[in-house]
Amino acid sequence: MNPAKVDRNKLLQLTDLPNIGKAGAADLRLLGIQTPDDLIGCDPFELYSQLCAITQTRHDPCVLDVLISITRFMQGEPARVWWDYTEERKQRYGCDYQ
Repeated sequence: MNPAKVDRNKLLQLTDLPNIGKAGAADLRLLGIQTPDDLIGCDPFELYSQLCAITQTRHDPCVLDVLISITRFMQGEPARVWWDYTEERKQRYGCDYQ
């Protein structure tokens, strides 16, 4: 969902999360995430690594940015577009995730 349209009080399904559409929701389900609350306490890097292992595909690093955005949102941060996290990801994880 577009972050500008997210309503923290109406998080019923995965697609209610910022930056998550049908494909992102399907990826989260592969990880065993069924509801937005399942993301509380999750590490985005671990989720990304698990997704790559499960699918046997190295996903685009922007998927990691999305995972950062939704885990931070579920920690209480405001909804932000996924690309707001790109620079942080590059600085934290270096060239492995660029």
